[in-house]
Amino acid sequence: MSRIQAKDIAPQGKLRVGIATAPVASVFFCKPDEQSGEPRGVPVDLGAALARELDMPLELVVYPNSGELTAAGSKGEWDVAFMPVDAERKKVVDFGAAYYLFDSTFLVAPGSSARTLAELDRGAKRVGGIAATTTVRSARRALKNAEVVELRSVDDMLASLRAGEIEAIALDRETLNGIAAQMPGAHVLKEHFHTTGISVAVPRGRAAALAWASEAVERAKASGAVQRAFERAGMKHAVVAPSGATV
Repeated sequence: MSRIQAKDIAPQGKLRVGIATAPVASVFFCKPDEQSGEPRGVPVDLGAALARELDMPLELVVYPNSGELTAAGSKGEWDVAFMPVDAERKKVVDFGAAYYLFDSTFLVAPGSSARTLAELDRGAKRVGGIAATTTVRSARRALKNAEVVELRSVDDMLASLRAGEIEAIALDRETLNGIAAQMPGAHVLKEHFHTTGISVAVPRGRAAALAWASEAVERAKASGAVQRAFERAGMKHAVVAPSGATV
């Protein structure tokens, strides 16, 4: 890659990769390392792979949720990010190749008898979602009776759930399965209310950067780098999106 092309992608001479964190790692969320505090997860591994292709240093730009991560793209805070695709985000960032396709559903608090979306909607007064995200917007459309409360982060949602302030939380299934494994009595609904994918993204209007980033993600999928990133994050059964997949 020429110097001009690299500058088009990472104008500050380093690849700034935007990521979101949570207490449980998933194919989208990164988890701070218990000893170092450094984020670990799939987007970190993919960002490192892209930085190596550019022969540039990697800088992680960390946010507590995908809404703030998205908003930061228009402010020039990051060069590349990986995030769930939806129509609202497309107003702020441009999306390329998808590396994972997923559905979103609810984790229901211990003690709840709800096993379906309809039962949750009838029985729950309040459920939580992360503010300004694909998931919270879709959850609000799916529920007709329960109030959807917007919270800032996964940590905030779990605190509200444990305090009895909400009866369920809305997230992608992979993340919820990880949370359920650490919360005895909680369960994840089999039904889902939204499907989308996690794709590479760049700030709007950077066509050259988007084309390169999409090609780099496709190379990472073909080489097995994405699958290895899934496995390092503890998601051995996660399936890499097919070649050429976009959302």
